[in-house]
Amino acid sequence: MSSRTIAITGASGLIGTALAAHLASTGDRVIRFTRTGSSSDSTIAWDPAAGRIDADRLRGVDAVVHLAGAGIGDKRWTDDYKREILESRTKSTALLASAMADLADGPKVLLSGSAIGYYGASLDTEFDESSAAGTSFLADVCVQWEASAAKAVAAGVRTAYLRTGIVLSPEGGALKKLLPLFKLGAGGRMGSGRQWQSWISIDDEVAAIDHLLRSNVSGAVNLTAPEPVTQAEFTRVLAKVLKRPALLPVPSFGPKLLLGGELADALLFTGQKVMPKILESSGYSFIHRDLESALRHLLKR
Repeated sequence: MSSRTIAITGASGLIGTALAAHLASTGDRVIRFTRTGSSSDSTIAWDPAAGRIDADRLRGVDAVVHLAGAGIGDKRWTDDYKREILESRTKSTALLASAMADLADGPKVLLSGSAIGYYGASLDTEFDESSAAGTSFLADVCVQWEASAAKAVAAGVRTAYLRTGIVLSPEGGALKKLLPLFKLGAGGRMGSGRQWQSWISIDDEVAAIDHLLRSNVSGAVNLTAPEPVTQAEFTRVLAKVLKRPALLPVPSFGPKLLLGGELADALLFTGQKVMPKILESSGYSFIHRDLESALRHLLKR
């Protein structure tokens, strides 16, 4: 198999770090986008907020994996931060798409980040890629985020939108934040526990992205494991794997005071049951289909 040159935005984040390491281990050349300094053999300089990108460095690159964006749960959702969440995604995607569209010898593949927040929240609806968008703030962000790649699509660049679920890794994200509490036996279900958690292991997230780089898939792709669980079930399985009790439910008022009601609801107390229909139909075989096997592998239990 010939090596490829893959450029990654957000390469220092949880997914980007794991993806870059995986691609490098298989012999691919990885180029990272950077907001600091000028371009080098291994970097591409850009400033999405200012609309600047060293587009010449994209010549000869086979594909771009676009994972950059302000963290959803990093800060309280003030009006200013909600604008940053949106614009960090739309401006960067539009800048990339425009640069790729203008290059005859540029990348022919764009895997652009998105999220299962696209579908909105529901306790009883099962979503796949054909489902309509929701009406929440996160749904609106995802709709505009995906639409920002329009110039690349129009130019014939194969473009797929990575609608990613809750990525499980002890190195970051939700699982890293939960582990200290659960190891102390102080973990518990959030709210009613009936809300769906559509998760994916970091191993499958990375392997699925690599699969999509090699495939012919375009359009929306749900990156979630085929066996989503309720929050109560997630809590039960995590406690079982760690051999700790998880008896006390977490009432909603505490996190809502800390995070603000809208952010707490979006991250903790609502969810959606999302199925990876396109990914599986494209021939991808999951490493971890069920939560318990995923957690035992990730936590070495």
